[in-house]
Amino acid sequence: MAINTPKRVRLFVKPYCGWCHEAQDWLETKKIPHEVIDVTASASAWNEMRTLSGQSKAPVLEVDGEILADFDVEELEEFWNQTPG
Repeated sequence: MAINTPKRVRLFVKPYCGWCHEAQDWLETKKIPHEVIDVTASASAWNEMRTLSGQSKAPVLEVDGEILADFDVEELEEFWNQTPG
């Protein structure tokens, strides 16, 4: 895994999103500390997700400023392995 100890990992989710649940499960399985942000519960979270990703689809992952948007677990694993750290 390329990222050894990221300073901040945030996962923007919608509670009814299957891909969001899979991403959260992947992070938990890998024991990666992360913050889960429900964008349906907060207008400011929704706006931040849109600003970071340029879209309204979830999940969106932010790892120390690097963004991965609208992804599945395979894309998440590839992103994680390629992100410098």
